[in-house]
Amino acid sequence: MELAFSEILVIVLAIVVLFGPDKIPTIARDLGSGVRKMKGAMEDIKTEILKETDNPVSEIKREIEKVKDAAREYDPTRDLRKDFDVFGDQKTTEKPVKNQLDDAHEGPVSR
Repeated sequence: MELAFSEILVIVLAIVVLFGPDKIPTIARDLGSGVRKMKGAMEDIKTEILKETDNPVSEIKREIEKVKDAAREYDPTRDLRKDFDVFGDQKTTEKPVKNQLDDAHEGPVSR
């Protein structure tokens, strides 16, 4: 929004006519104070919004890191190795049974 010099002059003259020259410094002071308070409130709101939007993002990032750490530590073969170690540690005293039919067979059967 651009104001030309003539438009600004009209606004200043309207303020002087409406409020009088004695009240202009008080109005300017109050107006400046109001603008400063509004800027401060806008900064507070901006800070709160950024803080609120940052929390879910940082929580999600922490959860993602937890999942990554769990994935690094997860070893699907650990249970299998434990099972094989259990079987490997047992010493069998039984001799393997030899199939007697295999010894007797000497080639293809013809009729």
